[in-house]
Amino acid sequence: MIDDTHDGRRQSWVASANGHGEFPLQNLPFGVFSPPGSAVGGGDPRGGIAIGDMILDLRATCDAGLFSGEAARAARAASGPVLNPLMALGAGARRALRRQVFALLAADGDGRARAEPLADRLLYPAAACSLHLPVRIGNFTDFFAGIHHARNGGRRRDPNNPLSPNYKYVPVAYHSRASSVREAGVPVRRPNGQRKLPDEAAPTFGPCRKLDYELELAIWVGPGNRQGEPIPIGRAAEHIFGIGLVNDWSARDIQQWESQPLGPFLGKSFQSTVSPWIVTPEALEPFRIAQPPRPAGDPAPLPYLMDGEDQRHGALDIALESFILTPQMRERGQPPSRISHSNTTDLYWTPAQLVAHHTCNGCNLEAGDLFGTGTISGPDEAGWASLSEQSMDGTRRLTLSSGETRTFLEDGDEAIFRAHCRRDGFAQIGLGECRARVVAATG
Repeated sequence: MIDDTHDGRRQSWVASANGHGEFPLQNLPFGVFSPPGSAVGGGDPRGGIAIGDMILDLRATCDAGLFSGEAARAARAASGPVLNPLMALGAGARRALRRQVFALLAADGDGRARAEPLADRLLYPAAACSLHLPVRIGNFTDFFAGIHHARNGGRRRDPNNPLSPNYKYVPVAYHSRASSVREAGVPVRRPNGQRKLPDEAAPTFGPCRKLDYELELAIWVGPGNRQGEPIPIGRAAEHIFGIGLVNDWSARDIQQWESQPLGPFLGKSFQSTVSPWIVTPEALEPFRIAQPPRPAGDPAPLPYLMDGEDQRHGALDIALESFILTPQMRERGQPPSRISHSNTTDLYWTPAQLVAHHTCNGCNLEAGDLFGTGTISGPDEAGWASLSEQSMDGTRRLTLSSGETRTFLEDGDEAIFRAHCRRDGFAQIGLGECRARVVAATG
């Protein structure tokens, strides 16, 4: 599936795209934006594609008659305030649009002569635009596929048996709250709830005292399935529209008290933050790898989760980083402090396996559904992708690059996630930042 749109030598006539660390010509992720001059708060949102420091307006490009065939149908579907209509069309239309956009924006593309003279109508500086939640999210399922994170949490409960008996057989998940998912940049308000520390006799009500982030991959569902008709593992990848980043904010003290026996509730539902750009499977083709082999003694996936092609090419090689930017750093103009660096190769299950398992009982997915992979921590401390791991549930303080210390997030702190795909011979692409600042609780 690697073709000329992945050629790292190809350049764009959009100058900022060349050598861009996130959005070179070879990426072309989808998002929803409002152009400069729109109503306060970002009126008239429409679909766009990131190219360097600019955004290509798909509605304007479509109105200019620059697309044909399946690409024109896809562009029109992406011209509204959400990408769900495009996501429902499937891979064929999405691929056709990618190829024609590439031809319009490439310096040597056969569409340059038609597009470049219209640049002032088609392209906007990203910094002057408002970015929006790109999808109307019907359902949000949060998985637990990061085995190192699962093991670290389990050690605090039972050092001898950190993983539950089902972990290596079942892609464990719970249904989270779709209505409180927000795009990057929207502040997250510290939640109130019941909290009870182990040495306290009874719970109290008040602001969360252990506010945490969780670095996860966002998987966006494209075409869904009919209720009662499972998606087989060999076809599951066809139902993935693209990926991004998600911060599954966690109120650890609320979560720890309320989760027995039914699992997360108010400790998770107050907000989740997603990156605004969706990187397509086509852009990710050069960065597909074999699923890392399971350790000796681990069970093989059950047949409904086992597919040879998925095991050979279904995993992704994406470097992940988490950062904290404190008010002091912001005031002094200091860069954020890097807390962790891990990789999507630390996932125990592939994205296709998550889709296949989710639907194996006949559950119907819909275009625009969101999966979180679960926190993607690495095998050692440098890769621990949540503060509950870094601080060992608040029992040790983490020293930041500014000299400040933290166990969990304080008001004014900003959590920042970044992700990049790198491979020799190909252009680096990124998923765009996922970031949000903590503000004080109300009441």
